[in-house]
Amino acid sequence: MNSPSVRALLVRGMLAGLAAGVLALLVSYFLGEPKVDAAIAIEEAAAHASGGHHHDEAAPVSRALQSTAGLGTGVLLYGVALGGIAALVLCFALGRTGRFGARATAALVAGGAFLTVTLVPFFKYPANPPAVGDPETAGRRTALYLLMIALSVLLSAAAVIIGRRLSPRLGTWYACVAGGAFFVVAIGLAYAFLPAIDEVPADFPATLIWQFRLSSLAIQATLWTGIGLVLGEFAHRLLAPAPAGDVSATPAVAAP
Repeated sequence: MNSPSVRALLVRGMLAGLAAGVLALLVSYFLGEPKVDAAIAIEEAAAHASGGHHHDEAAPVSRALQSTAGLGTGVLLYGVALGGIAALVLCFALGRTGRFGARATAALVAGGAFLTVTLVPFFKYPANPPAVGDPETAGRRTALYLLMIALSVLLSAAAVIIGRRLSPRLGTWYACVAGGAFFVVAIGLAYAFLPAIDEVPADFPATLIWQFRLSSLAIQATLWTGIGLVLGEFAHRLLAPAPAGDVSATPAVAAP
């Protein structure tokens, strides 16, 4: 794929990420923020019960601003960044996934990203609401979570390479099974050897934690689904062959 087409697809990927970010923002505001507010209320009640004081006026950013402008800025920028990365991965994947077209390849890229970047780390280190977790271990928890993401991405790439190497000897189906089995076993070993983190207070409502984690997954699922669908449509329109006789249309770029 030539440089102009890569640039064009990158721009479309960022726009797709922006559109998906708007959808994820709505899910986050209406589904996730009420759980955050409930967790903050529990934290404040515990602080007052223990004789502590919560000074909202001393906070550098008010809760109202965090839940509106701050949330919107963070989610939209996150969506644009992920959309651009997904577009670059799509540039590499086009033509290397058998007979899949641009839409199907974009769906595969988004689905694979959701699996490796969201689901696999989530099952080892799930998201927790405010008031859960020791502030002194925040750096360690963040490092372990990022390490889990890196391992998941690297192991998924290794699984794809193994599948492609075995395909001529085993056939496509058994090569995919072998690559998938390698990924599952390797991730299981990573789960077993990486340290567990359990800092949930004994008196914290389990239902609230579960609802917060489900809303976190819903936000990520909305974001990656939106990126896959919108980027796939953009890529299809960009790379589709021009109609016969339409000299003004941009010619299609052959996949690598």
